[in-house]
Amino acid sequence: GAAAVRAFAARGDQVTFLYEKNHEAAQAVAKETGATAICADISDHAAVAAAFAGLRELDVLVNNAGICHYGLLSQTPEAVWDRIFAVNVRGTYLCTQAAIPLFLQKHRGAIINVSSMWGQVGASCEVHYSAAKAAVIGLTKALAKETGLSGITVNCIAPGVIDTDMNKNLDSETMEYLKEETPMNRLGTPHDIARTALFLADERSDFITGQIIGVNGGFII
Repeated sequence: GAAAVRAFAARGDQVTFLYEKNHEAAQAVAKETGATAICADISDHAAVAAAFAGLRELDVLVNNAGICHYGLLSQTPEAVWDRIFAVNVRGTYLCTQAAIPLFLQKHRGAIINVSSMWGQVGASCEVHYSAAKAAVIGLTKALAKETGLSGITVNCIAPGVIDTDMNKNLDSETMEYLKEETPMNRLGTPHDIARTALFLADERSDFITGQIIGVNGGFII
């Protein structure tokens, strides 16, 4: 999220971003980039509606918020399953639904969803996360067909193993193994994902829609 804010702000965009818990980090990014930070739980309809109510116009929506959980499906509490889907899927739905009327005012716009390579192929001990990210892929493909005539593109980035806080629970041996399994022999960075988002938001990609762009260093092909 921070990388995307920095990337879009650097090209001169006026950026508004949502965050839920990390107030200190959010305010630091806002101060650094000039972006506007809004505290909101994207799984909450009222919170999303309030956040978008202050926007007069919109050109690009990046749905990148996501949470994960490791564990066997047989030992996954229902509350964990529900929360994974609430943030990863319901949040994408609510933000997208709030953004579309703003896009329709201009008869153009770009929606960029962030899924995962596990949404494409599945991951053991991440069934709930894989299922939620697969839902984001399905949403992307279907919505692209629905909004094309309105000049709105809808695409999805499917990251591979990215060096972010989400992977901090993995030990160094596991991370080294994942790096070695990646043909490019390195982990991805937030900048890799942000650059892809910039491309999908650019007019040079305005005939690309409904696509799943794998940014995974060749981990899955």
